[in-house]
Amino acid sequence: MTLRINKLSKTYPNGVKALDNLTLEIQKGMFGLLGPNGAGKSSLMRTLATLQNPDEGTIYFEDIDVLNNPMTLRKTLGYLPQDFGVYPKMSAMDLLDYLATLKGITSRKDRNNLIQQVLEITNLYGVRKQFVDNYSGGMKQRFGIAQLLLNNPKLIIVDEPTAGLDPAERNRFLNVLREIASSNIIIFSTHIVDDIKDLCNDMAIMNGGKILKKSKPSEATKEIENKIWIHNCSREKLEEMEQLHIVLSSKYNEDNSINIRVYANEQPAEYFIKATANLEDVYFIALKNHHQA
Repeated sequence: MTLRINKLSKTYPNGVKALDNLTLEIQKGMFGLLGPNGAGKSSLMRTLATLQNPDEGTIYFEDIDVLNNPMTLRKTLGYLPQDFGVYPKMSAMDLLDYLATLKGITSRKDRNNLIQQVLEITNLYGVRKQFVDNYSGGMKQRFGIAQLLLNNPKLIIVDEPTAGLDPAERNRFLNVLREIASSNIIIFSTHIVDDIKDLCNDMAIMNGGKILKKSKPSEATKEIENKIWIHNCSREKLEEMEQLHIVLSSKYNEDNSINIRVYANEQPAEYFIKATANLEDVYFIALKNHHQA
């Protein structure tokens, strides 16, 4: 099972180039698309979901020519957009029944069996009779997964799904995605590095409408082993450090000193200590290289 994206470009009428000759190949499993806000992630997701057309390029899902046969893809597509709205004063059962009917499931018995199945997968069966608009943010996101599973999709797209969720809701939501990832392609778009680290077996970093890096998270981290260094400096020294070194991130300590993480092939100075590389370092290196280019 493969999704092939080749030389995709999209420029909006206001002149913003959201996709810039983007090429990417995605296999079965959980694929993380990581990038800052404005990187072009949502534009790519909307294009893959056949909600907008690119100016140039091709998309193939298996043998489906997506841009020329969008309706064929939609039969096997599940999409959870960044903002998922629900009808007011409808229970989860009633709303799923309505959505299943729209998806062409005409048998009431088949709908009931399917609805029970997706509610159990998303851990919503116990609240199936409650109004969906009264759900918490995490429950609404899990309901979003329930509705996209109604047509047994093979390609699933979720766009920034954990933004605004508290830690407990985030974990419940990610567990649902883990459960359904083994037999599908799931594209998980996010700007939260921990989402990728905890969930995805493959990933790409995106910014400026381009793919900056594609790798397995563990391999990407291994590439920068022994190249990450830390040092505590004063706030006054931070600007000087940024001029002298490739500072990836900085965080305040309890004593108001600043802990900086630096990328360098060798120890930058005797007062730097070697640190364990992590996926956030990989992310910041890719963004800095892109900015400098």
